[in-house]
Amino acid sequence: MKNTIKDYLLSFALCFAFLGVLACSSEKEDTTPVSIKTLSSSTNKIDFESKETTIDVTINSTGVTWTLSNPVSWIKLSQAVGTSGSTIVKITASENVDTAVRNAVLKLTSTEGNASEITVSQAAGATAGLYPSYNTNPIAADASGMGSSAVELAAKIKLGWNIGNTLEATGGETAWGNPKVTKELIDAVKAKGFNAIRIPCSWNQNLENASTAKIKTEWLNRVKEVVQYCVDNDMYVLVNIHWDGGWLENNITEAKKVENNAKQKAFWEQIATHLRGFDEHLLFASANEPAVEDAAQMAVLTSYHQTFIDAVRSTGGKNASRVLVVQGPTTDIEKTNKLMTTLPVDKVTGRMMVEVHYYSPWNFAGLTKDETWGKMFYYWGTGFHSTTDTERNATWGEEADLEKNFKLMKTQFVDKGIPVLLGEFGAIRRTALTGDALTLHLNSRAYYLKTVVKTAKANGLLPFYWDEGSMGNNGFGIFNRSNNTVFDTQALNALIEGLQ
Repeated sequence: MKNTIKDYLLSFALCFAFLGVLACSSEKEDTTPVSIKTLSSSTNKIDFESKETTIDVTINSTGVTWTLSNPVSWIKLSQAVGTSGSTIVKITASENVDTAVRNAVLKLTSTEGNASEITVSQAAGATAGLYPSYNTNPIAADASGMGSSAVELAAKIKLGWNIGNTLEATGGETAWGNPKVTKELIDAVKAKGFNAIRIPCSWNQNLENASTAKIKTEWLNRVKEVVQYCVDNDMYVLVNIHWDGGWLENNITEAKKVENNAKQKAFWEQIATHLRGFDEHLLFASANEPAVEDAAQMAVLTSYHQTFIDAVRSTGGKNASRVLVVQGPTTDIEKTNKLMTTLPVDKVTGRMMVEVHYYSPWNFAGLTKDETWGKMFYYWGTGFHSTTDTERNATWGEEADLEKNFKLMKTQFVDKGIPVLLGEFGAIRRTALTGDALTLHLNSRAYYLKTVVKTAKANGLLPFYWDEGSMGNNGFGIFNRSNNTVFDTQALNALIEGLQ
């Protein structure tokens, strides 16, 4: 009987322990936590610059559907609702042209009651108030006839020609001795092997009202007419703001930065809107030969180029994807290589070119009297040095330097998908020489022109010969614009030979 009781008690204890284990197990299952539902953003504050800018914000959510509400029209969201996971929302602020800072609050909420805010501010327009906005009729982007990227367009440009000393002439189109540009002139240029035209243009002297920077409609129409001559010939054409009294070129300074950006914006809104209907045959260029010597000035020039790009793009239509050209400092190759280490930002990829010029060595290409720093060169290149007039032989800037300079541009830009436009090059005729000296000089000059074109094409640069039209004793002119005939056959043949 005693053993039976013990066995009974032992069995009872074991059962109690077993039940206890079951109870503990049950309690453990009941305490499993419910899944946590969260919502957050990668930032709660955004500070925009005055220009149009886009910033990426990441929305992280767990188990909830979210909404990002936007109370203002100047902010655009790539996405306003989302579900669980990580979502990148692009938040874009349009350009602020007002004189005041803009503020807004974006509210992030979920169906579960989660809520947070993103505070947004945008700086006042840097050039606001100086001139009225001329982007009064922006239109939707129009990609028709605009299919070529900058690289593809560059492949179509074979040889270019400048209508120099004409539409940029101080005092009017004919003020510097050239007749008005005619369709017959452009036809003649096309017939001789050129398929691109650069039109240096002035605008500041053609204002209806200087206080508002409003360009005369008749001048805009005249430039459009000349562009049409080119496009009708299936030629590519470049319109710029040239020297234009030096308002931009000679004032790449912090002191003039706000004022010049305002004028750059006003001018390009008008030019771009007026010429908006042309297809990819038309390119725009920000400036000509902007005088820049150091990194500080380069930063100011970059702001001028940025204003140009933003103004053109803002007008819409075919300008939304037009190829745009920005100039290196002084359009000098060595300075461009050293100082132009970054480019302005374009919302459209692959639609930008860089421009440089080449008149090197200047002693040969353009110097018209001896200077303390150097004498005029009459003879350039291997096989073209004089044995009798040796002090006039080039002592620097010959074939090796030419190749070195153009290779810099190839490496810095062309190889990275940014074509380089050689917007001007040439060398004057020194026809004050006589006899054998003149013959050797002209042969040397022809060799120079041929070599520049050949070396440019080999390195992906697009050569545009500088032709100032008027025919003096010394000059660059190839065409006689009074009768649309070739004045300098030797130079023309040299340019064409450089393509072969």
